[in-house]
Amino acid sequence: MIPAVLALAMIAGGAVPASPVEGVWHNPKNSVAVKTGACGDKLCGWVVRADDEAQADARDGGTPKLIGTALLREYRPHGRNTWSGQIFVPDMGRTFGSTLTLLDANTIAVKGCLIGGFLCKTQTWRRG
Repeated sequence: MIPAVLALAMIAGGAVPASPVEGVWHNPKNSVAVKTGACGDKLCGWVVRADDEAQADARDGGTPKLIGTALLREYRPHGRNTWSGQIFVPDMGRTFGSTLTLLDANTIAVKGCLIGGFLCKTQTWRRG
């Protein structure tokens, strides 16, 4: 009975439970931090910190302002602890199909693939 009351209270109050991948994540080199959160009914992630080298690489790839750029775009749940969407790679100026997989409470695997899911690269990002 208590879970039903809590669920009704959440619906009535308009509260939506946060995704377990919402928060601030750091890439393996700790050169970029990305804050994930809701963007409509999807999940997105924006650069909130980037070192000088990452910013220079982004400018060279055609992204003049890295901080504030959406790297993770329109992710939707896709199975247990997995989300599918698009990842923008600023130093290439391109967007690729991607998945996020929650490995544990503080670790996600970010995978981006070229056309058709071939030539994929995965990075492990840590919560910060």
